[in-house]
Amino acid sequence: MWTVENRARYDRSKLRYPSDLTNEEWDLAKAEIPRAKRGGNKRTVDVREVMNGLMYVLSTGCQWRAIPKDLPPRSTVSHYFCRWQQDGTLDRLHHALYVLCREQADRAASPTAAIIDSQSVKSAEKGGVGSIRRASTAARRSKARSGTSLSIHRAC
Repeated sequence: MWTVENRARYDRSKLRYPSDLTNEEWDLAKAEIPRAKRGGNKRTVDVREVMNGLMYVLSTGCQWRAIPKDLPPRSTVSHYFCRWQQDGTLDRLHHALYVLCREQADRAASPTAAIIDSQSVKSAEKGGVGSIRRASTAARRSKARSGTSLSIHRAC
């Protein structure tokens, strides 16, 4: 419900971009982001700014090359996106936020019931997740593919 307190809580007008993380959001996210590896040079990139760059791409749907100049270079943001996707950081972050949202809604951390529709049953009969990806990817292929999805697949 939009109360005076909630409006202030969700106000993003003071941020550089609406997709930038607030301090509260960053505190939640940084707990899931791995520390720099031991040895070698110190990390010179601001990981919060990398996360802001990633959130900008994901929220606007822009191409990697369209990341604003005041965010880290596209190669840096893309590199961290691929690394976090491969090492499971994004999955851990998603799970932590999912659990937090359910707890804030006074629900159990994990759902106790599921709804299965006929489409889910059909795809499970064909072999599960792997076949779903192959089937949906082949159907969407065209010569005029989306720049965002193409750039994300090429990046990793």
